Amino acid sequence: MIDRGLEGGQAWESFLTAGEGVGPLLGVWREEGSARQLEEKPLTQLCFVSPRADSVAWNPHKLLGAGLQCSALLLRDTSNLLKRCHGSQASYLFQQDKFYDVALDTGDKVVQCGRRVDCLKLWLMWKAQGGQGLERRIDQAFALTRYLVEEIKKREGFELVMEVAPVLKERMVKKGSMMIGYQPHGTRANFFRMVVANPTLTQADIDFLLCELERLGQDL
Repeated sequence: MIDRGLEGGQAWESFLTAGEGVGPLLGVWREEGSARQLEEKPLTQLCFVSPRADSVAWNPHKLLGAGLQCSALLLRDTSNLLKRCHGSQASYLFQQDKFYDVALDTGDKVVQCGRRVDCLKLWLMWKAQGGQGLERRIDQAFALTRYLVEEIKKREGFELVMEVAPVLKERMVKKGSMMIGYQPHGTRANFFRMVVANPTLTQADIDFLLCELERLGQDL
């Protein structure tokens, strides 16, 4: 499995080359980058999916904001792999003596017995927003992310002191003003993991975030 942490075709190809011939299928897991494939001019480094991959998993419930859960799995395999892995041919659900081709009972391919609701979530959102609407939503998320970075650079009250993240998280939760996750990165200490994906966010929300962090940590 190759996750979203790799950006750029060259990096993807190097991992795919290393994995060839060792047995496991090569899977690509796309989150934020795949959402940009809905744009007319997507960012190439975020949307690269090697034709050598055996599968691609796409989660519209990430950056696109589709209702949880909403995922798609595209397979190169044509041997009915999912059914061979998950199918149980439960007689009370998937009768084998129907008047039509029982291969149409796709629910037997997944452990949930049906994923049509996932398709419906994406279809309804796409129908309501339109292709251009979803494109604007994605562009807004990236624009606010850039705005957040630039504002952090300009504010004197912000330093890269990662050890304070758990303290600030406790304070914001007890006050009820914000809810931001934090995590370590390799050998580095905790830092806040900012996810700018809510389509209703504005620059005013970003400004509040920064001011609230300053207020909560002014004595640290």
